[in-house]
Amino acid sequence: MPFPPGGGVDLTARLLADPLARELGQGVVVENRGGAGGVIGVEAMANSPADGLTLSLTGAGTITAGPHLRRLPYDPFGLAHVTRLVRMPFIIALRTGFPAPDLPGFMAWARGHELRWASGGIGTSQHLAGELFRQMSGLSMVHIPYRGTGPALNDLAAGVVDAYFGDPATLGLIRSGQALALAVTSPGRWPLLPDTPAAAEAVPGYAAENWYGLAAPPGTPEPVIERLAAAVRKVLAEPATAQRFEEAGLHPAPLPRADYLAFLRQDSETWARVVRAGNIRMDSD
Repeated sequence: MPFPPGGGVDLTARLLADPLARELGQGVVVENRGGAGGVIGVEAMANSPADGLTLSLTGAGTITAGPHLRRLPYDPFGLAHVTRLVRMPFIIALRTGFPAPDLPGFMAWARGHELRWASGGIGTSQHLAGELFRQMSGLSMVHIPYRGTGPALNDLAAGVVDAYFGDPATLGLIRSGQALALAVTSPGRWPLLPDTPAAAEAVPGYAAENWYGLAAPPGTPEPVIERLAAAVRKVLAEPATAQRFEEAGLHPAPLPRADYLAFLRQDSETWARVVRAGNIRMDSD
């Protein structure tokens, strides 16, 4: 698990672990190894034996956007990609007490003030979704990167930052009253936050979707990959498991292998354009 505990990637791993263990007939252990926007954990997986026993969750920051930001210590398209697991919008959340807590008011306020917004790290999908919003909205927004979702959520709850482009883990803060839901990044409204507008209602054409996938080390035998993919598809189709994911804001969305690889390449092209337009460079995070 290439991020610290507390975020949507971590939640995905933990929701998947038990049903996958039952399906495979062997234990599944979630080990958090965060840092460098997820790269450290994925690198550890990539350098593990190619026997299918060490896997990593992946996302835009470690696979499709990362290569456009810096040299990675692994070939993102050389990994043995198993399948996409889930997809979901980002949630644009505000600190409590923010002076303009609805979308029209926020846009008006942000045109005259500098907004401090957080993400789970430079080059993560959260960062790029926020950067795309900045590019399309023209707002003055200062990015504050963190070493994962958990630390960013802590500072949002404490009011250290104004806003956060977050994954579904943000729902916990919103439901507890520690943060405000401003908008979602899907093209339309999201069933889990039906009263929260889509950001596209204020910035026409804006949309950014988050996703997490599963990968194994390069050279993992094809039968092993196919067995893992079939097991994931089966458990994500189980009503009880699917319901737990949906309640957490994580929509199960596995893809056949060829479709998943095509999706990864298209996603890579999308974020390449955002990185170029934003002239984004990686710093130590």
